[in-house]
Amino acid sequence: MRRIGLGLILAAVAAMANGSGALAAPKWAIVVHGGAGVIERRDLTPAQEAAYRAAMTKAAEAGVQVLQKGGSALDAVEATIRLLEDDPLFNAGRGAVFTAAGRNELDAAIMDGRTLAAGAVAGVTRTRHPISLARAVMERSSHVMLQGEGADAYSLEQGLEQVDPAWFFTERRWRSLEKALGSQRLPIPDPPKGAEDRPDPAEGLAHDEGKHGTVGAVALDVRGNVAAATSTGGTTAKRWGRVGDSPIIGAGTYASNASCAVSGTGTGEYFIRLTVARDICALVEMKGMSLQAAADQVVQTELTRLGGDGGVIAVAPDGQIAWSYNTSGMYRAAAAEGRPLTVGIYKDEP
Repeated sequence: MRRIGLGLILAAVAAMANGSGALAAPKWAIVVHGGAGVIERRDLTPAQEAAYRAAMTKAAEAGVQVLQKGGSALDAVEATIRLLEDDPLFNAGRGAVFTAAGRNELDAAIMDGRTLAAGAVAGVTRTRHPISLARAVMERSSHVMLQGEGADAYSLEQGLEQVDPAWFFTERRWRSLEKALGSQRLPIPDPPKGAEDRPDPAEGLAHDEGKHGTVGAVALDVRGNVAAATSTGGTTAKRWGRVGDSPIIGAGTYASNASCAVSGTGTGEYFIRLTVARDICALVEMKGMSLQAAADQVVQTELTRLGGDGGVIAVAPDGQIAWSYNTSGMYRAAAAEGRPLTVGIYKDEP
């Protein structure tokens, strides 16, 4: 099913004649996602739906506050993602899924559309906010990506907040791991030390969206710069140090002032093969496609044809906003100068 995103709606509004022309493009904008997957009305209780809408609203508002004060797109997406990393409703930071070994291994990436500078981390185990570590890699090192023990060591060296691995534990994610390992006839590891003393704050509210609970944000600031950020715990019961698309620049995260900023969520292996985020930006820059048309071309046609599933959010320097997904739902929120914040979950919402 083709998903018509907010970009087309905004374009239609702007196309209405207003004396000498269309509505002015917003000077700032932000779009946030909390993952795509099997998310349908019949599956969420009223309390669950309210919890996710409130969480998406809170995260988007954090970015809006930065942008309204003239802050940078980079600051806006980082502030937004940090909130989502602390929210156990989502598969990022606290609330991340477990590997087959019973660990939380976190990935994140951030990119500056003005300079094309980027930073990414994979397999982080002790940094409370992996997105801030990704930004530290971008701004304070000569590298783009760090992984595993090296990323953890760099985080400690840079003075970023460290937590015990049990901080990321949630009971529902552990139950999902036990179910996945049982179906594969693999041994179930012992829970992390200290996990038994941590109540699950999302118990009864969190919904199992499948394996695509990645979080992301894209923003445009008043100086015309765009930025993108993505954070995830990966997939349940992942093995052998698997890394998905979220920290891969061009696959799950990309930003360029010449085109757009994109953050994705879905089956990472397909996003990597198609370089989904970069291809959307290339269609905008090289073929002159609208942001919504470019997102739909990659997600609804190319990704779907390859057998992949998931979605993207995007924003362009001219104020265009878009999202597209080929799953039954995607947690999302958007706001722009002069336009109210909107939150959506299901396909029949704008």
